Amino acid sequence: MNIESDYTQAISQKNSIFKIGNVFSVEGLIVKIKVDKQKNSSHLLYKGDLIKNVSVGGYIKIVKGFISIIAKVSGEYIKEEKRYNPEYKKEEDKIDRILIVQLLGYIENSKFEKGIKELPLIDNLCFLLDKNEFSTVHDFVSKKDHPIKIGTLALEKGQDINIGVNSLFASHIGIFGNTGSGKSYTLAHLYRKLFLEFDFNGEYNTENCIISDKTVYNISTRDQEGGDLIPFSENDFLNIEIFSIMANATEKTQEPFLNRTIKQYKNISEKENPIAYFKKVLENKLYDILCMKDSVKSVLLLDYFKAIFNKQLDASLTDDIEFHSNENRGWKIKNESTKYFSSNRNFLTSIKLYSEIETFVFPENFIQKIIAFLYLQLVIDVLDNRAQNEHIAPAISKLKSFQNDFEKVFDIKSELDFWNKKNFAVINLDKTNLKIKKIIPLLLSHKLYSEHKNKKEEVPKESLNIIVDEAHNILSYSSQRESETWKDYRLETFEEIIKEGRKFGVFLTIASQRPSDISPTILSQLHNYFIHRLINEKDLESVGRTISYLDKVSQDALSILPTGACVFAGLSAQIPVIIQIDEFLEKKHEPNNKTINLLENWFGGVVTAENERENEDLSINGTCIKENTGLPF
Repeated sequence: MNIESDYTQAISQKNSIFKIGNVFSVEGLIVKIKVDKQKNSSHLLYKGDLIKNVSVGGYIKIVKGFISIIAKVSGEYIKEEKRYNPEYKKEEDKIDRILIVQLLGYIENSKFEKGIKELPLIDNLCFLLDKNEFSTVHDFVSKKDHPIKIGTLALEKGQDINIGVNSLFASHIGIFGNTGSGKSYTLAHLYRKLFLEFDFNGEYNTENCIISDKTVYNISTRDQEGGDLIPFSENDFLNIEIFSIMANATEKTQEPFLNRTIKQYKNISEKENPIAYFKKVLENKLYDILCMKDSVKSVLLLDYFKAIFNKQLDASLTDDIEFHSNENRGWKIKNESTKYFSSNRNFLTSIKLYSEIETFVFPENFIQKIIAFLYLQLVIDVLDNRAQNEHIAPAISKLKSFQNDFEKVFDIKSELDFWNKKNFAVINLDKTNLKIKKIIPLLLSHKLYSEHKNKKEEVPKESLNIIVDEAHNILSYSSQRESETWKDYRLETFEEIIKEGRKFGVFLTIASQRPSDISPTILSQLHNYFIHRLINEKDLESVGRTISYLDKVSQDALSILPTGACVFAGLSAQIPVIIQIDEFLEKKHEPNNKTINLLENWFGGVVTAENERENEDLSINGTCIKENTGLPF
């Protein structure tokens, strides 16, 4: 028995079956292959198994010496031989099938390596991949990483797709797809064990969704009492950019004023007795006002004092003083001809405004407290001729309008840990207004990112994964609903996270049904992409323009992907692949995003042929129904 001869014969037999043709054109990275005429069937038979023959989207191996070059078929066409050849027995023999393939990489030491090491030569032999080679090309997990199975190849049901935990989750991830394409399920699938999520549509706040051991903040600005409160410290808000956004402040006049207020706030807060110091400042400024000889300006400043006490409409606070213009000496105690404040400071202690100062305490509401400081700063600036009411008042009014929402959303007094000793937190913004929807992700991302970055560990021991669902709500580059300041700061914050966060162990995952609305800078900086079905032309253009990992076949497939299937491409994948996401989540762990079933809601169950007969009065166009069905038309 000649073992070597049998092995050689087996290899020869395999090669004869797996061989599909020869290279006949090399144009840069585009290679054309002429298919052997007997290899044009849809399947081949090898050792009792049906093997799928080469087609668009499939992979082939080009053998150049001892190197196996891997390529993907991106197109094919036929070419008719015009010259006479006596070997042609029938008309179809004149037809050559030509494959257009794109080079992807090569197999070396039983491992697939992405990239071009050598280009093929004319007449190099081309083969189908055997099972081991196919698995090697789709092995995306390094030896040092831990694999997780996310699905199977959509076109090769037997081929599992595993991804390394480190290569995927230590990266920025984009999950895109139209409604109903499976985008939310993929997100829940990937983050069954992970960390932080912004949820705009209330899909992940159910008790067991993704994981049970999590902290959930159900935020609301609609109810009178609001929902859960997110713990923040005062320092988280003492930022000129944040205040400018909340007050919609102008750059040249209002922002400098806000900046002076923040400095004043910090300065007084650092005093040994902040409230006593604040009261003393108020007393001094009240005395300066009552000594003024300008009645119009002084009346305005006294109104600011009422606003500090949150008693703008209380006219009685100034009914015990009056301005006497005849003697040009300013204010005096009412009905007292000689008691001018400019002549004796002690007269202050007998008036109502002074009593308000004596009993004043800082408001518990942080925004109301800041407003008191804003009015104090406005008094100081007007006295020093540094500000005018008409320029500053709109910014204060904007902050006042934010006060009620602020009370319903933020907890400034509490010392609670945001995570509440959990590794996963969901912020449900389903019942919030647009302004809160935009500002909470920004504030919280900035806060958590800054805290993580300030740990200053050479090698981060913990990672922070920030997940933003419906990301087009806050990462849009072309939004017209906000000021340029707000838009710039919002994008700068998230662009810094996506550019620099990796160094500090901070990673961003964004999910959206409108990738074209997201900043191209953010979109292009993602490392891994799960792209479900996209129909909109702008979305398809945006994805194709900014994601360099996509090949033409994968990009063309985006508009026709079935539900649950997606194109996976990026640093974690050696090559772009179309995968069907596994349905492994138990129902209790799925996101609450299913499309409602109208028939189940109307009839209380699935409509069968039997109850269809019972409801024969239900017309085809739905305009006539049987009585008492409960249908809403």
